[in-house]
Amino acid sequence: MTGDLFADLEDGVVRESLAPGALVLRRFALQEAEVFLALLAEMTAQAPLRHPVTPGGRKMSVAMSNCGLLGWVSDRNGYCYVTHDPVSGLPWPLMPDVLQCFARRAAAEAGFADFDADACLINRYEPGARMSLHQDRDERDLTQPIVSLSLGLPAVFLFGGLRRTDPVRRVLLMHGDVVVWGGAARLCYHAVLPLKSGQHPDVGSYRFNLTFRKAAPVP
Repeated sequence: MTGDLFADLEDGVVRESLAPGALVLRRFALQEAEVFLALLAEMTAQAPLRHPVTPGGRKMSVAMSNCGLLGWVSDRNGYCYVTHDPVSGLPWPLMPDVLQCFARRAAAEAGFADFDADACLINRYEPGARMSLHQDRDERDLTQPIVSLSLGLPAVFLFGGLRRTDPVRRVLLMHGDVVVWGGAARLCYHAVLPLKSGQHPDVGSYRFNLTFRKAAPVP
């Protein structure tokens, strides 16, 4: 089930409310998607996508990388943000200004002014890959929202409440859609159902998800 819809016909963006503090911006990134995909190829060439291991020793079905001052990693020791790729030992690629500005614009559209993302987690889904129900709570600054950009194949996004057992909404996310959640919704549980097979004209058999966060503590 999706949320309430309200459209702005002038810019072609449909705004879909999921909960107080959570909004889907349909087609918000369509005009810039080609540029973002080119940047994505450059960044993952510097910091290759890999399948992290969970603290329990299970290999994740989603391949991951990062850009920005900090990058989210998972291993047998737990989840955390680090300044360097733990495999190559190199700093994560810098977050391109165009991505930083885009994330700030999307956050402002959802009512969160002055979003200052310092981390962007890059997720690549192939058919069958999924993300289990979880909260984004490893960031040191929970006053800032999460901005999540979808590129490529469609995926079913689940958005719940502050408890794991709360009911969830099922939201089909398409190429160019953006989800923003913060404020009262900042710690809502969310997930991605297993990706279905398909072919996207620009991305092939994959879905990419870029999630922008403010990970470092407030100075």
